[in-house]
Amino acid sequence: MATMNAPGMERRHIPERRSTATAERGTYLNALDWAATVLMIVGGLNWGLVGAFDYNVVAALFGSDSPLTRLVYAFVGIAALYGAYMAARTAVARPLPPGME
Repeated sequence: MATMNAPGMERRHIPERRSTATAERGTYLNALDWAATVLMIVGGLNWGLVGAFDYNVVAALFGSDSPLTRLVYAFVGIAALYGAYMAARTAVARPLPPGME
């Protein structure tokens, strides 16, 4: 019992590395970030299918000249612009490693 909480032997507070690393990276995504990410993935996969197989999923689902197709393309384009903003925001929030300054 003599070793439990001996005077002068209290534990020092050491911040947990995981919590500070996560806060520095800024990797928490809100709903808008997730929606933009999903739309960018959908748009990228659609362009990949157009390039590889000449098959446009969005046009196949909604019609080639329908207003809904144009709306989906507009949302994908807006999501890509927001994705560029997210990338810049993440790059600014992350400090450079030592020696790369």
